[in-house]
Amino acid sequence: MLSPPVKSGPRFDNMIQSDKVRVIDENGENLGVMYTREAIEQAADVGLNLVEVSPNADPPVCKFLDVGKYRYEAQKKANAARKTQKTQDIKEVKMRPNIDTHDYDVKLRNVHRFIEDGDKVKITLRFRGRELSHQQLGMDLLRRVQDDVAEIAKVEAFPRMEGRQMLMVLAPK
Repeated sequence: MLSPPVKSGPRFDNMIQSDKVRVIDENGENLGVMYTREAIEQAADVGLNLVEVSPNADPPVCKFLDVGKYRYEAQKKANAARKTQKTQDIKEVKMRPNIDTHDYDVKLRNVHRFIEDGDKVKITLRFRGRELSHQQLGMDLLRRVQDDVAEIAKVEAFPRMEGRQMLMVLAPK
């Protein structure tokens, strides 16, 4: 059984494994290299914790921090980043191989609108009955869609058959 991956975040005073550490105080002043136990005692005298901020350095760099405040600010940063990110949805447009020109124009207008909103578009072409023996018509239709949206979108998944459907995925450029 595999153990869960270890997060590479800061290590707090009871997790620091090195004997000697480079210490930075709460004001950002470099106090130099000292024994870990001595650094933990100095941090406790000030009322803060010793936090390892750069474990790969030689010796590791530790800082005097208020852990509760540090975690609170890290959580606020993560929430702010989550709030500003844009999720990309996949919108689906369904067609038939013998679609009329007006219907095609309406579907294409929807594809343009979805791509301009920053969403991916999955174009599904459904074959029924004897249409399945004329797959080249479906391929021609998807090629036509690809050409019509070439300036604003790129093909992410080229046309492929899945059962009685032909699929293609477009993404914004």
